[in-house]
Amino acid sequence: MTTRSRGPLAGFGWLTQGFSASYRHPKPLLGGAAFLMLACLLPSLITLPLQFHAIKAGTQPSVATFGWIMAISMLLGLLTVPLYAGYLQMIDAAERGLPARALDIFKPYRQGEALRLIGYGLAMIVVYVAMFGIIIAATGGGIASWYMQVLTAQASHQPPPTVLPNGFGITMALFMVLGLFMTAFYAISLGQVALRRRSVFGAIGDGMIGALKNLLPLLVFAVSSVLAWIVVAVALVIVLLLVTLLAKLISPWLVLVVIVPLYIALFLMMFAVMFGMMYHLWRDVCGDDTLTGMAPALAA
Repeated sequence: MTTRSRGPLAGFGWLTQGFSASYRHPKPLLGGAAFLMLACLLPSLITLPLQFHAIKAGTQPSVATFGWIMAISMLLGLLTVPLYAGYLQMIDAAERGLPARALDIFKPYRQGEALRLIGYGLAMIVVYVAMFGIIIAATGGGIASWYMQVLTAQASHQPPPTVLPNGFGITMALFMVLGLFMTAFYAISLGQVALRRRSVFGAIGDGMIGALKNLLPLLVFAVSSVLAWIVVAVALVIVLLLVTLLAKLISPWLVLVVIVPLYIALFLMMFAVMFGMMYHLWRDVCGDDTLTGMAPALAA
């Protein structure tokens, strides 16, 4: 499968196309985002009661309990991978002018594709662990031992170590670079396995090569994303200040009536924009050269 490299401004285009996709198709994208958000919250709804019970009892969870919590969270997380693929398929249908509904995110389960996608999720966990392990090994074992000291201090109700390990700054910088790389890697590989029905290892290989070919537009995307979310945060703060002022003049209940739906809408928009960006990143690097109803320049 051929992967393409794009110019620097493609990174800005992925972000703007992610926003515009949610505005062009608000009903399926926001509805699908609602189902997806509930699915992502499900592991927390199961594991949080166990953690709260331990806190209420004044004890730290045992190693076995902690292991069960992590295993349940990982299993439920893997079960959401087909929903991610279904969401991308729904975006693809909407962008091509085909019928798209919020419930289409469950199509991979209905069409028998779930096991292959769960296998992809397992493979990606291995890739993530390997890459994090390589960075920690390359910068020395100080980070790992320091983190274990932090966990031990928390378990014994002691203050965490105040001295950061050697190479902490370099390690964090490498983790940030890895996170940026994994953004494209995950978007491309998930797009390949969900929209091109590529094999798991073929999709992972395409994601690796495609991300390496587009490091510069990825950097532009990162800068654009930071600036965009700063604008969103400023706008949100202004809205919160206005609502708080109105609540003092009218009723404190106004804060709950307005703020809660506002936060929910913001989360749904974040899901829609994020997956819209992932779809357009994949399409630019591995997808078709033209898209129904869209200008050729956008698909280039």
